[in-house]
Amino acid sequence: MQPLNVPERLSNRAMAFVLAGGRGSRLKELTDNRAKPAVYFGGKTRIIDFALSNALNSGIRKMAIATQYKAHSLIRHCQRGWSFFRAERNEYLDILPASQRVSETQWYLGTADAVTQNIDIVDSYDVDYVVVLAGDHIYKMDYEIMLRQHVDTGADVTVGCLTVPKAEATAFGVMGIDKSRRITSFLEKPADPPTIPGDPDNALASMGIYVFNWAFLRDLLLKDAQDANSSHDFGADLIPEIVKNGKAMAHFFDDSCVTTGLETQPYWRDVGTVDAFWAANIDLTEFTPALDIYDKSWPIWTYSESVPPAKFVHDQEDRRGLAISSLISGGCIVSGSEVRNSLLFTGVKAHSYSSLSKVVALPYSQFGRNARLSNCVVDRGVLIPEGLVVGEDPQADSEWFRVTDTGVTLITQSMLDKRAAALT
Repeated sequence: MQPLNVPERLSNRAMAFVLAGGRGSRLKELTDNRAKPAVYFGGKTRIIDFALSNALNSGIRKMAIATQYKAHSLIRHCQRGWSFFRAERNEYLDILPASQRVSETQWYLGTADAVTQNIDIVDSYDVDYVVVLAGDHIYKMDYEIMLRQHVDTGADVTVGCLTVPKAEATAFGVMGIDKSRRITSFLEKPADPPTIPGDPDNALASMGIYVFNWAFLRDLLLKDAQDANSSHDFGADLIPEIVKNGKAMAHFFDDSCVTTGLETQPYWRDVGTVDAFWAANIDLTEFTPALDIYDKSWPIWTYSESVPPAKFVHDQEDRRGLAISSLISGGCIVSGSEVRNSLLFTGVKAHSYSSLSKVVALPYSQFGRNARLSNCVVDRGVLIPEGLVVGEDPQADSEWFRVTDTGVTLITQSMLDKRAAALT
């Protein structure tokens, strides 16, 4: 029984369906062996942890994760870090790989089809609302607020929207809305984006977050499945259909973003390129970063390895283990090395006389003596050889490594192996 004058939390009657099957090809070699949602972020977490943590912190205790592309590391991470749900408490987290459940030749054809193929599983949850989430963005958001708006407005779908400058909106799916926030149009990467009523400088971009009544979505999915001309995608097919023939409402991210007082602006990042991934991680080393990962009231849950504390050794004039304006994770050893404005994930080792500046080093990578790297992303388990210099001559670096237009260098072990073979 609910206390008097306290509305029931709608999250108790909702489930989160997380779409985590995409490769994220713009991350290049970082997704050669893992899906984009499984890519590391922030020193300890994976990208998918943000969507899952938002759901958990919002009060949602029923979740499903649809996987497809190279899902092993993602599935293993979720099994290790998210296995605390208990069915006897009416809590569930199901991992739903594309498993040819409706046809021996059919994988997930699109984002909507990923839900369609699992209708029976969603039915078994006995929920009233489904929150469809992209599993590949960095943000903190209270979905309960979005659920409440959805119910209060009687919408068929409520779409999470970012406020972005009109000039930047050409890279997004953009919502045209009226003064009541009802969506009147949905345009994919328009040359001339519609702006927010009363705000001619800004537009509304889709976040890939949707709230539906399950009964309504179920019928819509079954209808879409019979349409041979459909690509079976939420953004391309279902949302435009509802905009045209139903009631689609926009939810402003500003209304439900979670801030701590240190965060001065709503924070949302698509870390879908090497540049964006590097920048978002390096931004965490700022004195007051735009994203507060230390907020205990809205923690980002993850699988945390049992490792010893970080260690710094040697204290000679030219051989001192130190880190300045950097995040150093457990299990790291900074041995007579200088680390500045960098982020080292679990188990990284930097050997004597090496120096790292604005380096994002994924777990268990190692830096040999006298190595000097700047503006780099180093993949998991990479062994940087002694004396390697990267980040000072982009043209020379591009012969062996991937260098972006802004000068960020991505280094993988296969790149180093090719370099070593060519130089011997």
